[in-house]
Amino acid sequence: MPRISEIAASVGLLLLIGVISVDGLVKEGDYQNSLYQQNLESNSATGATASFPFLMPNVSPQTPDLYLCTPIKVDPTTTYYIVGFNPNATMNTAHHMLLYGCGEPGTSKTTWNCGEMNRASQEESASPCGPHSNSQIVYAWARDAQKLNLPEGVGFKVGKNSPIKYLVLQVHYAHIDKFKDGSTDDSGVFLDYTEEPRKKLAGTLLLGTDGQIPAMKTEHLETACEVNEQKVLHPFAYRVHTHGLGKVVSGYRVRTNSDGEQEWLQLGKRDPLTPQMFYNTSNTDPIIEGDKIAVRCTMQSTRHRTTKIGPTNEDEMCNFYLMYYVDHGETLNMKFCFSQGAPYYFWSNPDSGLHNIPHIEASTL
Repeated sequence: MPRISEIAASVGLLLLIGVISVDGLVKEGDYQNSLYQQNLESNSATGATASFPFLMPNVSPQTPDLYLCTPIKVDPTTTYYIVGFNPNATMNTAHHMLLYGCGEPGTSKTTWNCGEMNRASQEESASPCGPHSNSQIVYAWARDAQKLNLPEGVGFKVGKNSPIKYLVLQVHYAHIDKFKDGSTDDSGVFLDYTEEPRKKLAGTLLLGTDGQIPAMKTEHLETACEVNEQKVLHPFAYRVHTHGLGKVVSGYRVRTNSDGEQEWLQLGKRDPLTPQMFYNTSNTDPIIEGDKIAVRCTMQSTRHRTTKIGPTNEDEMCNFYLMYYVDHGETLNMKFCFSQGAPYYFWSNPDSGLHNIPHIEASTL
């Protein structure tokens, strides 16, 4: 992978700016990175796509299972559309990466421990986004996933006319042996962006669970949420994430037909131990108000202890990321859909609102 020093000369229309002030865009000393337009007129006139390297600033993590965050402030005078994500990372270094869209970052530091779930760490930590600001996940990466290009005409809106004023990169460093000699890391993602307006705005809905997996057993972690906004979602990509106990993760659109029966349409189904990239959805049929989105993670434990949901490799996760676009208006206000998970929440619970649940074979991918 190229190092930051090797790509600095080819940034294009964006600059990675240090802790100096540029045209009032950055308060001096607050943030290492800033998204700043260098040539507004030429980019607007040509509709060109440029690339911005959003990378960790050569960090050297010294704590196992450390989550580190670093922010960039988006130029507030311009609306941008992110149209592609090119990861600069390997699973030998980074367990996973998340890209958050925030109204404000969790702190004013250049980097900070953003693993507030991490019970093993005694370090001071903060969330990726500020406690009272807009917070949503834009992109996620793990297990050597490849580049993601959004469909033609689709983009994530950030900047002036968007609640996303900052982007925050989170990298989970599960293992730190390679950093004991003082080595540093610049894992991150190259953001392809344009100023050319996109009529189709992209959004990402993260579905997941809390819960636990009993020792030496197979367990289903499940969640479901109803779309209660008057919007039409066009799903186009999905991504799954578990740790080592995951066997299969599946997502469905659930719609009640005219006879009162629920019809389950598969959106995606994947072995979570394959590259955790965004794949094309199994179906692109629209999701409308009143539909439910349901997710199941099948977990198989060979451990002689209970495994809880949590941030470290000794814990588990059950996540399904659904990427979609809307033709009109803004994306969903709902950004997250989580349940208590097993042993408290199941699709089969009387109060789940779900029935006609299909038989899902864990081995069928």
